[in-house]
Amino acid sequence: MIRGIDVSSYQSSFDTGGLSFVIVKATEGRSYVNPRQTAQARQARDAGCVVGFYHFLWPGNIKAQAAYFVEECASRETDLLAADWEWTSDNTRASNAEKDAFIKEVKRLRPTHRVLLYCNRDFWLNYDTTSYAGDGLWIADYTTAGKPRIKAKWTFHQYTDDPLDKNLGDFTSEAELRCWANTA
Repeated sequence: MIRGIDVSSYQSSFDTGGLSFVIVKATEGRSYVNPRQTAQARQARDAGCVVGFYHFLWPGNIKAQAAYFVEECASRETDLLAADWEWTSDNTRASNAEKDAFIKEVKRLRPTHRVLLYCNRDFWLNYDTTSYAGDGLWIADYTTAGKPRIKAKWTFHQYTDDPLDKNLGDFTSEAELRCWANTA
């Protein structure tokens, strides 16, 4: 397994030592863009890491959110893209159909990218009814690294948020991740 992190605008800088990938928050809804995403992606690229971007999904206006994400994120061809599906600050969430439609629309708009679903264990087990995760499931379950408590196949596991969001990728090497990312 390989190690990585995910960051948002809260992390102005981070240590890339020993990391194979960094996934950066790019956008949220149809009005927020992470002002640090370009610098964060550059820091990860300069360290040789695979880079990804995620969009925090809100209910409604799904095609518009997908367009906003792909237009505003600082991605390059073959970077990973992800839908972050969880409770919003308004205590709402996108429906299963909206989550699925967002992933499919991003895949349509960016066919050279792998598109993932990020959600926590509670959402996966208690709210997801379709098991659709695009090209891979990025599961958050704060437990033993690499052992999320789900039966589904997963691609990335976020196992802690202390002191920042740490993840494992289910790949034997960074080269394997790069090859997978480049064959969308």
